[in-house]
Amino acid sequence: MEPNTSFTIKQWAEDDKPREKLMLKGKQALSDAELLAILIGSGSRNESAVDLSKRIMASVSNLNALGKLSLKQLIEFKGIGEAKAVTILAAMELGRRRRSEEEIELKKITSSKSAFDIMHPIIGDLIHEEFWILYLNNSCKVIYKSQLSKGGITGTVVDVRLVFKTALEQNAVSIILCHNHPSGILKASDQDITVTRKIKEAGRALDITILDHLIITNYSYLSFADEGIL
Repeated sequence: MEPNTSFTIKQWAEDDKPREKLMLKGKQALSDAELLAILIGSGSRNESAVDLSKRIMASVSNLNALGKLSLKQLIEFKGIGEAKAVTILAAMELGRRRRSEEEIELKKITSSKSAFDIMHPIIGDLIHEEFWILYLNNSCKVIYKSQLSKGGITGTVVDVRLVFKTALEQNAVSIILCHNHPSGILKASDQDITVTRKIKEAGRALDITILDHLIITNYSYLSFADEGIL
């Protein structure tokens, strides 16, 4: 039986362990070659996975070019067999699909109506109250939306800490508050106004702007920003 001539990640030197580097310093700290090495997993007797990945990246110049290589072209690199080539192709395809989804799904908020158009299908006709947040990037595009709480017919509980925990996780620079009134009454209650001001004050400390608060019913909406009560 021939000895195993490949170097696994566990056998690499401390400075040559991209997996550990990612866990300690985060994914942004790794080079393209180091990320590729994690996918490949092992090199050969004479070349570590990182060195192999550096050689591949040097030949294609960038990730976009790497993503255009076929299975046959990847296998032409010494040290890349079918299994490693398939792994690289799968990763490149996932990246392509993610970009495609972002282009389709990132909707820009240009007015209270555009926020209403996003949220009305979700909470407009509910028979109970729900509180949602739209999280926006610096281009005013929705990068994430989530349900903050779910209540009964007359109200719901809002945890301000959860609002900004998610905002920080999503790197949002602004948010839009949304909740529905199952009663159909388009009027902000004292509680609605108090909660809005509380969230706005907390956002000011974190440099996260509250752009609006929408109250949504089955047929229409009320915008705190449009009404001048934000």
